[in-house]
Amino acid sequence: MKIGLFFGSFNPIHIGHLIIANTMATATDLEQVWFIVSPQNPFKKNKSLLHEFDRYDMVEKAIADNSKLKVNDVEFSMPKPSYTIDTLTKLQEKFPQHTFKLIIGEDNLGQFKNWKNYEAILQYYGLYVYPRPNVAAHEFADHPAVKFIPAPLLDISATYIRDCLRNNRSIRYMVPDVVEEMIKRKKFYI
Repeated sequence: MKIGLFFGSFNPIHIGHLIIANTMATATDLEQVWFIVSPQNPFKKNKSLLHEFDRYDMVEKAIADNSKLKVNDVEFSMPKPSYTIDTLTKLQEKFPQHTFKLIIGEDNLGQFKNWKNYEAILQYYGLYVYPRPNVAAHEFADHPAVKFIPAPLLDISATYIRDCLRNNRSIRYMVPDVVEEMIKRKKFYI
């Protein structure tokens, strides 16, 4: 099975994440998309990062009705911060029957050379790239292992959602109802 891996903090998961994942799962040759919940991104330090189990639960609830979308906790047992190449290697060892592709936003291509073993990611896995607004040209535009996938341009951010919650503003339509209910019930981000 060809599986797209969508890494992120998902702090919280929002409609933008879900639309991208669904587009990748239905408009490409990917058979499934797995959300890889990252305990800690090596490029980000976030004081408002919820515990990984809470973020995993939100993703699980958000995608429960879509059989093409799954959530995976592989990084929870890995050293922190975990690096994408290490996670890809671990998943390939655990699931040798699958082919994995990495899903990233076009805004990440500019710093992709800074990723640990980025050449190996390109060589063994390849990238499925979704568009992001206001992105400068980058050297990977014509790389044979980089596939650009047309997807809706959405500029919804988890940071904005957390700010809304801290300021007692509505997050309706930005996150699935089940995620909003969980955030309110557990008083996340307040």
